[in-house]
Amino acid sequence: KGIGLREKIMKKRILVINDTQELLELFRILLEKEGYEVILSGVPTQKVAEIEQLHPDLVLLDILFRQERIGWQILEMLRTNRATASIPIIICSVAIKDVEEQEGYLNSQGIRVVYKPFDIDVLLSAIKSALESPFRNELLRAEKEPPENTRDKS
Repeated sequence: KGIGLREKIMKKRILVINDTQELLELFRILLEKEGYEVILSGVPTQKVAEIEQLHPDLVLLDILFRQERIGWQILEMLRTNRATASIPIIICSVAIKDVEEQEGYLNSQGIRVVYKPFDIDVLLSAIKSALESPFRNELLRAEKEPPENTRDKS
């Protein structure tokens, strides 16, 4: 009994945001088989609070939704909100040119990219790496430390 509870507590939650139903189902099957808890969203949210309430450990995000670049808006929203800034993000997209144009920004934010069509092992490796990322841990530490001017000066 105790082991099952422990596994449930330790299970990582992945939010997949993609507008293709077949891909959402594929991600669900692949990721659940690997032991992840999977939340699927076929509609890109415009409210960071909706994502915040789900408490994902990682977001797997497409940047194109019906040929619109809504994923970039979601990405920016997640990175500029204090509550979601440290959530690892993997962009999984067919929009190679768009992603390559933003490569410097993505690298600076610790955002990984997996291009479609993807190799399953590459995707799973990127997820594992993102969940163990030292970049994420640095962001989490930075969030917990008070700014210099609010520290006790005694």
